[in-house]
Amino acid sequence: MLSYLADFDNYFHPLRLLRSHTFRTVMATITAIFIGFLVGPWLIAKLRRLKFGQHYDDDRTGDLAQRFDKKNTPTMGGLLIFVSVFVSSVLWAAPNIWVVVALFVYTALTAVGFRDDYLKVVHKSRNGISSWEKIIWQTLITVVALVALLLHHDSKDNIRELWVPFVKHPITSLPIWALFVFIFLWLVGFSNAINLTDGLDGLAIGCTISVAFVYGLLAYAAGNVIISDYLLINHVPYTGELTIVCGAVVGAGLAFLWYNSYPAEVFMGDTGSLALGGLIGIIAFMVQQPLTLIIVGGVFVWEAVSVIIQVGWFKYTKRLSPTGEGKRFFLMAPIHHHFQKQGWPETKVVLRFWVLSFICALAGLGTLKLR
Repeated sequence: MLSYLADFDNYFHPLRLLRSHTFRTVMATITAIFIGFLVGPWLIAKLRRLKFGQHYDDDRTGDLAQRFDKKNTPTMGGLLIFVSVFVSSVLWAAPNIWVVVALFVYTALTAVGFRDDYLKVVHKSRNGISSWEKIIWQTLITVVALVALLLHHDSKDNIRELWVPFVKHPITSLPIWALFVFIFLWLVGFSNAINLTDGLDGLAIGCTISVAFVYGLLAYAAGNVIISDYLLINHVPYTGELTIVCGAVVGAGLAFLWYNSYPAEVFMGDTGSLALGGLIGIIAFMVQQPLTLIIVGGVFVWEAVSVIIQVGWFKYTKRLSPTGEGKRFFLMAPIHHHFQKQGWPETKVVLRFWVLSFICALAGLGTLKLR
């Protein structure tokens, strides 16, 4: 919105700065941090008064829930992230198809996540909204986003190309049905992956910050014709505006981490994890770097895979066991709880996973030049 003021730089020369993606990204980050610090104390106090605390089931978390005493910590902290990201993005990003689709997906999934959290903490529903209802909403959101991208002249020629790391040209042009399936899996997959990672104070949001930072750089590179040509990646006009959105996520994440660091004053809940996963997933597609997200978001992938291995191994050994008892591959899944069971303090698990996330981020950036 504020980018339009650059048209009046003849009257006030400093307004020309509003044409700079770098300047507006920095300002979006600062704005998101400011909003987060401004809204955070009020929101946390409000959630506590409403007793929107995290609801645990003893059979699902066992002694870990009691050991770390998180039962009464309020959830729905994703609202803090949403307000910070949305307001700062609207203020500093120039509206185009990429920004509109990104914010639509983020807003819609925030609403779905909020409904899920509301049912859990207010109505004490163990599973929140049903899996089928969640899938239906995610499907509708994917359809609307895909239709918008396919119909708009700035995006229709690029969105169907499939680019992979280490290759300097698109490997194929996806048919619409395959593109829908791919985007849907990415939105759902990374939403669930962040949700699984959100089990320790500061873990999920810390890893999200590093992923958002990298995709801000990727969006800037894709939107810049000189840099994209030098790196041998596809030039996608106007995706540079997504750099501002990613900067807002980084700023909002830093503000949220202030309250979510150990011992956490608030959890993001599905309101945050579902929406952030979907936002990162759709941005990865729009900047033509979807498969790079597997590398950059390696910690999220690792967390999700650990659950798949745990469940699969348990069912496999249960079927083979004469007593019908299954065995666990890890002491506990997701994988961060495995290390807790081994005696690692929560803060050590979080810090080491942050280090791994940073390494994954650097590895993802490295793929840009290895083509």
